[in-house]
Amino acid sequence: MSSKPKLALYWASSCGGCEIAVLGLHEKILDVAAHFDIVFWPCVMDAKVADVEALDNGEIDVCLFNGAIRNDDNAHMAHLLRQKSKVLVAFGSCAFGGGIPGLANLTSRDQIFDWVYYQSPSTDNPQSVWPKPHVKVDEGTLTLPTFWNTVKTLAQVVPVDYFVPGCPPEVSTIEAAVNAIVSGTLPPPGSVIGPDTTVCDECPREKNMKKIKRFYRPQEVIPDPNACLLDQGLFCAGIATRAGCGARCPQVGMGCRGCYGPIDRDLDHGAKILTAIASAVDANTPEEVEAILDTLPDPAGTFYRYHLPHSLLRRKELSAANGSNGQAKPERAEMVAASGGRP
Repeated sequence: MSSKPKLALYWASSCGGCEIAVLGLHEKILDVAAHFDIVFWPCVMDAKVADVEALDNGEIDVCLFNGAIRNDDNAHMAHLLRQKSKVLVAFGSCAFGGGIPGLANLTSRDQIFDWVYYQSPSTDNPQSVWPKPHVKVDEGTLTLPTFWNTVKTLAQVVPVDYFVPGCPPEVSTIEAAVNAIVSGTLPPPGSVIGPDTTVCDECPREKNMKKIKRFYRPQEVIPDPNACLLDQGLFCAGIATRAGCGARCPQVGMGCRGCYGPIDRDLDHGAKILTAIASAVDANTPEEVEAILDTLPDPAGTFYRYHLPHSLLRRKELSAANGSNGQAKPERAEMVAASGGRP
């Protein structure tokens, strides 16, 4: 039996970019394989859930878990891997803050299903099929994981030891995390593995007094290659987003979208971005403020693009206007608190 520490990697509700980012280590992946016995990585090896269930509790030394918790299967794997792992790492923006899947919290499960299965222009559903957890057929019962009404972060479902930010994490961030694990120099449990400074601090663009009269979409302007993008009216969340990516997006003319999340002292990433952007709006009247903000599309999706489930915002119960006789529908009412209980 191998004496090397055991490593597991798992992919829940996410796009798969975090898995590709690990492979982006290139030849350094051999160093990982040399140090660890990789016991579970469904993306690249044949491994079964039963193999994980057969392990002793705590037998996995480190698990890199990427993806948000979106359904019962995600939650089951989160609990199982937490039970079997000494160290559980929320790997990437979706596990850390909810990621892009977390923007679904701006609506509800019923509204999502109604659009996908009934209302979208490309939908052809003459039998009005609606997803169900259990369906009986001649051969037996078919099952699907229950689709939750609210997306949760990994830490809202199970205790997490460390957080690695990024969509996906940059290779340098992954290297720093792996080196810290291998060398035993991990920060205190609960820490984010990465610098506690902002993208602005590592961005080489020249920064001046920000006076924004309007916002532009990236396709509307050709930005000055040396000047701060926010100074030029291009949205950039780097002013309130954790560093560690090397300011890759701003350096090629795309404003930071905030995937590395908040620095340690900020409780709500979206609110911090909003505050920072608001301080740069150059307006003298409420009407001017409104006019400038009208040029910034989708404020909720812009400020909370990667960390809505991780934020201080929570759902509110739907009542008479949306439900039956002043009562919220049960499947919606269960989701009043996004930070605890069953979604």
